[in-house]
Parts: sequence; structure tokens; C-alpha cells
Amino acid sequence: MTAAVIEPGSVLGLLGGGQLGALFTLAARRLGYPVAVWDPDPEAPAHAVATYSFPAPFTDQRTFARFADLVSVVTYEWENIPAELCRSLEQQKPVRPSSAVLSVIQDRLEQKGFLSSHGFPVPAFATLTVPDQLATMVRQVGYPALCKTATAGYDGKGQWRINGESDLRNVERAIAESARPGMRWIMESCVPFERELSILVVRGSDGESCTYPLAENEHEEGILRLTKVPAPGSVAMAERAATLACQVVDRLEGVGVFCLELFQLPSGELLINEIAPRPHNSGHYTLDACSVSQFEQQVRVTCGMPLGEVRLLSPAVMVNLIGEDAATTMTGTGCRTLLAIPGALLHLYGKRTIRPRRKMGHVTFLGETLNLALDRAQPFRDSLASGSIPSA
Repeated sequence: MTAAVIEPGSVLGLLGGGQLGALFTLAARRLGYPVAVWDPDPEAPAHAVATYSFPAPFTDQRTFARFADLVSVVTYEWENIPAELCRSLEQQKPVRPSSAVLSVIQDRLEQKGFLSSHGFPVPAFATLTVPDQLATMVRQVGYPALCKTATAGYDGKGQWRINGESDLRNVERAIAESARPGMRWIMESCVPFERELSILVVRGSDGESCTYPLAENEHEEGILRLTKVPAPGSVAMAERAATLACQVVDRLEGVGVFCLELFQLPSGELLINEIAPRPHNSGHYTLDACSVSQFEQQVRVTCGMPLGEVRLLSPAVMVNLIGEDAATTMTGTGCRTLLAIPGALLHLYGKRTIRPRRKMGHVTFLGETLNLALDRAQPFRDSLASGSIPSA
């Protein structure tokens, strides 16, 4: 069933005001939509570019009433938005993706259970409900294993790697110290993957969908550092990933922008790591390298508009700016040196406070070929550790 069209001039409601929210807001405003941002953090970047700003707790009932009355439709920029808030808003306005989809995805145990029960490929996993059962649960999935909080946690937070029995005591202690009543964890097998991949899929309320090119990702300490697009490899591999992504989102009956994080095993088999029900860090290249970005797609699908053309205009390599990387690129010398590199496009998120492991921005490097883009990006990535950007 096709949703009613939300016309330009209507106010779009956005839950969450981080960099994904700010980029969504800028895309919406370009298409003629004012945006109302609700985020408890008054310094969240999206507040600075929003037409209406609600820096209040998600539990604030007065804000709920004002927000729900103002907006025509609601979306979100992060899967840790309270599902109950989305359910309440759905009583008054459309929420895309729905609260039902959010409830499945924001709980890793629910998500893996959903995928497994529908025959989608995932690593072996088990449920942990009390810390002192850690050893028993690890035996179900085998060593090495990863223990994650079932809800919340991102960029490596709330995760513990268990390489062998010698790690059990320390991990059990760490879990116990962070435990809260009713808390659950997921135990996952650390599969021997060959590389990490991701793919964006956009699905409208009419069931029409499209996918972006397959991307290859590199992480450092659990945080995405570099993305290459298109991912090197066969056309058949990319087509398999696209088919899998569409099948998963169809089964979810999701309406919105989704990202599947994938593991490619040495055999070529693909396993699903996680699903994100919103634009993804690995899709930031679409801002500069595609005819329609992932953020414009989120605006379109939220408003019931036609999906945009997905066309890669240029191979691209995206490098995240994490923590003090931002200070390096914001100095006069560093910024000037970076912007002198052909094909380098800098995006800073406007976060006032630099903190370790915090995503502060990214740089997209374009090139006529992926190898050329890599040749431009790799020296920059290597230089971030030294705090000095090499000249072009």
C-alpha cells in the first residue's frame, strides 16, 4: 500500500540530532521541508541546522505534545531511540521505519532471532541472561567469541572479545559491573571473515526498493575507519549482497533507508553481522559520489516520494575523522594541505567537544578509479596517527 505523499513545506520530525540527523536535515531543507529535531543534548549538531529544536528528554510529555502536533511524519537517525516513544507517536503521525521494525532491530537478540528464524545467514549466537553463565554460553558458540549488550552500545562500546578461557574471569567481572536489572547479552561466534562489507537498501511503502553499490570497510578498535566503493570483487558477489539486503528488508516490511553489515568468509559465503534502520557511516560517500545521497533517499522515502536514482558517479574512499583527527584537519596548515589533495572533500560535523573515539567528521576521496582514490586516501589515513597531513 502506497503511503500518502508528504508535500514540501510540511514539517518533518526527526528523533536524534547527531551527525546523521544534521545531514538528513540539510537534505530535507534543500527539498523544501522544515525539520523539527528532538534530541536531549542541546549541543547535538542537528539542532544548529533545524527549523525547530527540542532539546528535552525523550520522556518529557510537554515536548511530546508539541512535537507530535507540529510534524507531519517522523523518522529517526539512530536505532537506540526509545521504541515506546515511536509507538506513542504512531498513534498520531506516521513513523518510518515503524516502531515494530525498530523493536526488532534495536535488540540484538531479537534481530538475530528474526534473521535466523527466516533462514537468513548469521554467525552462531546464544543468549546470556546472568554474568555467571558466561562460560556455559561461550561453549555454545565456541572460541573466539564476542559478548555484546543486547541493546545500546555502538562503535565497539558494550562489547568484549573472549579469545579463550583465560579471558572469562575478566569479561565476567566487566559484565557484572555494568549489569542492570533485566539486562541481557548476546554471545556471538567470531567468524574468520576475509573482509567486512556493507550495503545500503532503500524501500518505499509500496515495496519498491533500490540498493547502493557494495562497500568494503576497515575498522580500528571497533570504529569504522575507511570505506571503499565499489568494493573490489566480482559482480556476482555484489549482486548476491544486494539480493540478500532486499530480501531482509522486504521480510521486515521496512520503509526507509537500511544498511546491512556483512562478513565475507574465505569461501565467499556472506553472513549478516547487523542491520541499521537508518543511513550508515559507511554510506557517507553517497554525499559526494552518487546522484542521490542516502540522506536525500531518507527524506524521499519518509515523505512517500519516488525513490531517487542510485548511480555511482565516481569511485570513492571515505576516511573517518575520529577524536583528535579533527584538530589535525582544522588547523590552518592541516586544512589547507588536505584541501589541496585532488578529489578530497572534507565534512566536519560541528561537534564542539573533541573526545577520544568520537566521530568528528569524514573526508571523501574521489578518483577516476578506485586505486587512484586509494592512492589519495591512504597517505592521509596513515598520517592521522602522526597528527601531520602530508602534502599532495
